Amino acid sequence: MEALTGAQFQATMLASTGGFLREGNSTIIIGVQDEQVDEVLTIIQKISHRREQLLSPMPPVVEPVDSYVTYPVKVEVGGAIVFVLGVDRMERI
Repeated sequence: MEALTGAQFQATMLASTGGFLREGNSTIIIGVQDEQVDEVLTIIQKISHRREQLLSPMPPVVEPVDSYVTYPVKVEVGGAIVFVLGVDRMERI
């Protein structure tokens, strides 16, 4: 977030949870002009790194407990998933 705001990009960070391990994530929403997309992607690539980590999955809430994996599993965490979307209209009120 600091790298983006330091480069004069306005961004909103939301706490989110999801995925197989139900781990916390950060969802960052950034609105930029088409010609700024590559610069933002470069910043995100520099600060987002994938790595392997041993984690214990959270028990499922609605599934039978006997099928639950109780030992730590090696998973790839980190990195970034980026969606680049066109915006038809934006208003600041």
